[in-house]
Amino acid sequence: MHLINADLHCHSNVSDGTLTPEAVAERAAANGVALWSLTDHDEVGGQHRAHAAAASLGMAYLPGAEISVTFAGKTVHIVGLGFDPDDPHLLQGLADTRNGRERRARDIGAELAKVGIPNAFEGALKFVGNPDLISRTHFARYIVEIGVCADPHDVFRRYLAEGKPGFVPHSWARLSDAVRWITGAGGVAVIAHPGRYDFTPNEEFALFSEFKAHGGRGVEVVTGSHTVAEYARYADMAIEFDLLASRGSDFHDPSESHTDLGALPDLPGKVTPVWAALQDRILRP
Repeated sequence: MHLINADLHCHSNVSDGTLTPEAVAERAAANGVALWSLTDHDEVGGQHRAHAAAASLGMAYLPGAEISVTFAGKTVHIVGLGFDPDDPHLLQGLADTRNGRERRARDIGAELAKVGIPNAFEGALKFVGNPDLISRTHFARYIVEIGVCADPHDVFRRYLAEGKPGFVPHSWARLSDAVRWITGAGGVAVIAHPGRYDFTPNEEFALFSEFKAHGGRGVEVVTGSHTVAEYARYADMAIEFDLLASRGSDFHDPSESHTDLGALPDLPGKVTPVWAALQDRILRP
């Protein structure tokens, strides 16, 4: 069960990836992924295409999404797996979450203009597949294109991370809402890449505790932005909080992403894989 090459966190151009759902599926299959989920940000518009592509390539599939929430004043991401992508309450919740992205993006453009990067909003729109989902990643691609920074990671470090000139905060859904939408649609809620949030130990304990209290059931242990030490740390936390362990690359683009689809190490043997609890939700080819 632990040795399945599962990639349960990645993005297409339906949100802030650069490849179509079909192209992401092809890359996953070529890299040996056996169980796949497309988890676009706050959007399930690519789910039926992704499932069809997975089936045609012989991959098992779990419907997925990555939902933005605000917790302790920071943006946290919750991945949903194995839900009904046509559930009306989930669809309404995601639509509500997407509201406000354009306003925030225009504010980001105004802030970047103050530091010598004009027309960034219009430039970012060139990279957007779905205008409802314009994000900092699209600004990063534009800023690289005009030669201000070498790569998107450099853009975030200099302009778009919290405390930098182009950062504009946004109030997302509540943690309880995201977990409720996912579980109400028959899925499992998973804390995405917990090592990225720079929480204090007390804040992180509060996140895990509240998540579990609301019905959350999993945590990403092996993911593209975690270090080897963090694999071990979050495996221990999965056991401490009795959470299932997930694995996903967080792939966005062949040249931008830290880790390619299907290229992560296996989950540690001491944890229970999230897919063990989703056998009846897996869509098999």
